[in-house]
Amino acid sequence: MNALHFSSIRRTKIVATLGPASDREGVLEAMLKAGVDVVRLNFSHGTADDHRRRLTEVREIAANLGRSVAVLGDLQGPKIRIARFRDGAVVLKEGQPFILDMELDGDAGDVHHVGCDYKTLSQDVTAGDRLLLDDGRLVLDVARVEGQQVHTIVVVGGKLSNHKGINKQGGGLSAPALTEKDKVDLKTAVEIGVDYLAISFPRHADDMLEARRLLGEEGKEIGLVAKVERAEAVADDATLDGIIEASEAVMVARGDLGVEIGDAKLVGVQKRMIKRARSLNRAVITATQMMESMISAPLPTRAEVFDVANAVLDGSDAVMLSAETAAGDYPLETVEAMSRVCLGAEREKSAQESGHRIHEGFTRPDETIALSAMYAANHMTGVTAIACMTSSGYTPLIASRISSGLPIVGLAHNPIAQRRMALYRGVVSLPFDTSEMTASELNGRALEMLVKTGISKAGDHVILTRGDHMNAHGGTNTMKVMEITDQYAEPSQG
Repeated sequence: MNALHFSSIRRTKIVATLGPASDREGVLEAMLKAGVDVVRLNFSHGTADDHRRRLTEVREIAANLGRSVAVLGDLQGPKIRIARFRDGAVVLKEGQPFILDMELDGDAGDVHHVGCDYKTLSQDVTAGDRLLLDDGRLVLDVARVEGQQVHTIVVVGGKLSNHKGINKQGGGLSAPALTEKDKVDLKTAVEIGVDYLAISFPRHADDMLEARRLLGEEGKEIGLVAKVERAEAVADDATLDGIIEASEAVMVARGDLGVEIGDAKLVGVQKRMIKRARSLNRAVITATQMMESMISAPLPTRAEVFDVANAVLDGSDAVMLSAETAAGDYPLETVEAMSRVCLGAEREKSAQESGHRIHEGFTRPDETIALSAMYAANHMTGVTAIACMTSSGYTPLIASRISSGLPIVGLAHNPIAQRRMALYRGVVSLPFDTSEMTASELNGRALEMLVKTGISKAGDHVILTRGDHMNAHGGTNTMKVMEITDQYAEPSQG
């Protein structure tokens, strides 16, 4: 395993979407070498065979690099879109009437009307509602509903082409989070072995619980990610908390969410979501248009640099790239740019300090140990790492809720746990097979691993957490402060 130098290890993780751009010769390997921690398979595009092939390639390259890289499958969710135009596109002008017709032939759209793939739209809207098309670029106000026709007036016009999305300002569209296509794709995700599965457009916790039920026993090790992109999901604290608690991670999906609640509210909602997710011990991904200009340009804009940096300073576990790496001209350069920005933001002192749960009580021994270890590490001179022996990755997750400039090393025998930890901020995931070790050997071998990988050296102090019984979920009950002496700096031959 290659030695690590923590001064250059990025704490915020990078999620990169795979697609035609990453399929080009050598690009995927270069992206993983550049530091991609999680790859995203977007089930809105491609076939099951495409996703299987890409996952297999990721696993092979990661194994050759000695890294744990997680795979996130992303379900499409309900397709709330217009149908098609006879001539491919139209230009709508401000003030003109325009009809969304549920019964119109799917290819018969023109400047006066267009069909709709979402057949219940006419039941979900009433006069006075505002509809936003193509990510809010066009705005229509509903004048009246007549049968299956939604009559609107164009408020903001422009070019409108086939299959553009529809949002209702303020939310309220009744489409279920899981479509029949999603249920088929969910089975594919289980079959090919994704580590995380993102559920699009959940309205409340029940949507996440339904996904968990559908995953069943075969998918019990898959972490669920709630893509928060509906106004209903953030309408009140109880609903948002319910969605977060029903998931292993949440994604601030700023595209559809921003359209539904408005850009003015989006900034505060992003910060609130990140804070709540961390408070509830869940990982959080910030996504959408983070380096959008790099789809066709080799460098990000200053605004994109600040956007990524602010997501880091807010406490995001990961920042996500979409079309930039799936279909852009500069997938590798985009990953490298995002990594540089994250590292720069993490050097700020505020990114290394935390008062997380400092005034709260604890009920679980493993949480108590994890948080105590982090507070001790942040306040004791000479500590270079927090090492957590773990069977599931839960202790490193809890520890990573506290901001720190120190690495949290997750030592796990289970490869699934190793990959799951790839999403957690500040966690370095390392394989640690305890099956051939005696109880008295464990601590020493852990310290040897830290020296071998270049995280610590002789003379450093390490805070070590473990349980009395290894490979027992929730069994962490011990914290030790250990000095790396010369005996640990010279790895044993056993």
